[in-house]
Amino acid sequence: MKIAFVGKGGSGKTTLSSLFIRHLAANEAPVVAVDADINQHLGAALGLSDEDAAALPAMGAHLPLIKEYLRGSNPRIVSADTMIKTTPPGEGSRLLRVREENPVYEACARTVPLDDGDIRLMATGPFTESDLGVSCYHSKVGAVELCLNHLVDGADEYVVVDMTAGSDSFASGLFTRFDMTFLVAEPTRKGVSVYRQYKEYARDFGVALKVVGNKVQGQDDLDFLRAEVGDDLLVTVGHSDWVRAMEKGRPPRFELLEADNRMSLQALQDAADDSYADRDWDRYTRQMVHFHLRNAESWGNAKTGADLAAQVDPDFVLGEPMAAQLG
Repeated sequence: MKIAFVGKGGSGKTTLSSLFIRHLAANEAPVVAVDADINQHLGAALGLSDEDAAALPAMGAHLPLIKEYLRGSNPRIVSADTMIKTTPPGEGSRLLRVREENPVYEACARTVPLDDGDIRLMATGPFTESDLGVSCYHSKVGAVELCLNHLVDGADEYVVVDMTAGSDSFASGLFTRFDMTFLVAEPTRKGVSVYRQYKEYARDFGVALKVVGNKVQGQDDLDFLRAEVGDDLLVTVGHSDWVRAMEKGRPPRFELLEADNRMSLQALQDAADDSYADRDWDRYTRQMVHFHLRNAESWGNAKTGADLAAQVDPDFVLGEPMAAQLG
């Protein structure tokens, strides 16, 4: 399952995504975690020291390697230089799987040991002042989108992406790359404003969206969220002494997380697992192509000097059977 955590800055999005990753590891699930936030804090939330978190390889710095590997022998892609973040796979492309070794993971992923198992962690890399001045968030996460476009994952495998705050992912097709999007919302007007933006886009593209109410302190907070988001409210999370200790760099063993918060995390996993029945590889591939053609026309063709529409393989549908054929 491909799962995104989104929400406004300060909502607790990174903390909740790290708790969910720990929960999956405790359930012995294979996990690839991706820090795609402008503020790179997922590594620290998963227990890495500041030095180890800063030493994580940046996916953006390895974009040429990623492109060359994923291109494979696809005859429709004349060179890796013509690949953009939305380039879809086709016959001859190399696909990624959660449980495998490959040059992309070797270059960009690091194993993070947790209390109950290990996970793979990848990161876009830190955003410098020069990045924010001359480029943008979308170019930094291009490597993430390209990898997700070439990723085949099964029902018992998880890719968890901590997205940037706000609604920036709507500028590309990145928000459609997930089986389930968990929107973390505080019980405030600002807390639910991002939800309304996501809901509008999700409706148009069939994106599964559930709200996780965070920092909920009482019935009034719960009533507010229910009134604002309705049936999209899945669970709420309140104060956690375990989280407070984790934020101080001294987390107890994960098994000591409060029982009600463990139940909320299980509800998230159940919701994600249930959405697998609705997975539609044909729609997933069509959306991939839709955004690629849109990006090709608006800027991709001019940037690469190539007709990027020609990269689309009309007979290719990403999916598990196709993955078995491509090996």
